[in-house]
Amino acid sequence: MRRAAYPYVQTIPTRWMDNDVYGHVNNVTYYSYFDTVINTWLIREGGLDIHAGGQIGLCAESHCRFLAPIEFPQIVQAGLRVEKLGRSSVRYGIGLFIEGGEAAVAEGWFVHVFVDRATRLAVPVGDAMRAALTRLL
Repeated sequence: MRRAAYPYVQTIPTRWMDNDVYGHVNNVTYYSYFDTVINTWLIREGGLDIHAGGQIGLCAESHCRFLAPIEFPQIVQAGLRVEKLGRSSVRYGIGLFIEGGEAAVAEGWFVHVFVDRATRLAVPVGDAMRAALTRLL
């Protein structure tokens, strides 16, 4: 997938500790980049209150396909789009790029189910959140 396929792109610097003994960013860190781009969007654009909001998003599924290595001190640019927006869930598409690159070094998807914070039962995506997510369709 190309960078243009993602309506929102966020820059994420790699850290020294992200590298593993093989000299590249460890696979588990890619999921951290996924979480970072998704939750930054939800907080800034969707009004998600991670500390006291009545509704939260829980990860139901995630997947990553590794296409090329990332190495410290490269800068990652994480692209985000919404692939499917349901009543109480959303499936995001994520592409990771090296700063300035057009071809993804990793592609994945991530499913959030929105639930009531107290009961953990699924609830409809709130209006402000739905409007923000719709902009990424």
